[in-house]
Amino acid sequence: MGQPVGYMMYSSFSEYTMLPAKFAVPLPSLNPEYVSFMVSGLTAAIALDKVGEIKQGETVMVTAAAGGTGQFAVQWAKNAGCHVIGTCSTDDKVSFLKSIGCDRPINYKTESVKEVLKKEYPKGIDVVYESVGGEMFDVCLNSLAVKGRLVVIGYISGYDTSKGFTPSRIATLPQRLLPKSASVRSFFVPHYFGTDAQTYMQKLISLHQSGQMRTALDKGENYSKGPFVGLEAIFDAVEYLYTGKSIGKIVVELPTASQSKL
Repeated sequence: MGQPVGYMMYSSFSEYTMLPAKFAVPLPSLNPEYVSFMVSGLTAAIALDKVGEIKQGETVMVTAAAGGTGQFAVQWAKNAGCHVIGTCSTDDKVSFLKSIGCDRPINYKTESVKEVLKKEYPKGIDVVYESVGGEMFDVCLNSLAVKGRLVVIGYISGYDTSKGFTPSRIATLPQRLLPKSASVRSFFVPHYFGTDAQTYMQKLISLHQSGQMRTALDKGENYSKGPFVGLEAIFDAVEYLYTGKSIGKIVVELPTASQSKL
């Protein structure tokens, strides 16, 4: 009794729930920063290690780098000894990325990602952690180095569209990969729950406690419908996600009732 835990299952948007003990991940405390580790942190850490196979000295690019999972991908790659490029959409996000160790933030609203990569990284990118899709996916794919790996973990540019995704030029995918011995891979964190989640969760917590992994939380304080408090605010939080204005992980606070209903 009294042990703080986290979990990743359906019914997360609820005040009370029951789940098998094997799905409960012990946490050091009820710190909301640990919430962002459960999906976003694990996705970054496991995807880069197991699928991206990052190595010290490699160049790693993170798209949507100032977002919920991007912030962890940047720091995980830096802790692994990589040179990290991160894309974002505002100067405030550029400053944030610099504060967490990103070597080359790119504000795609003021700079051409394609031209920056072509000019500053002529040998290409070793690993891309890609969550935007559409045109950004195409730019990243064309910028891969020999034996480069592009890891798809999402395609947020198309989530809020009628199709749910933004089409890419995948018809020429074989011709674009073969000359470089490059590859496109994908990662979906539930497939790793039973093998790596517990181990990597403890690694993330350890890095956080030692000051090597920072967590930015965005409760919507600067949004017209924020801050996000209570179950009814979840819809506003999702809407805020699609504005592209958030920095870090968007969280909704569920206030503690003065008297438990259980």
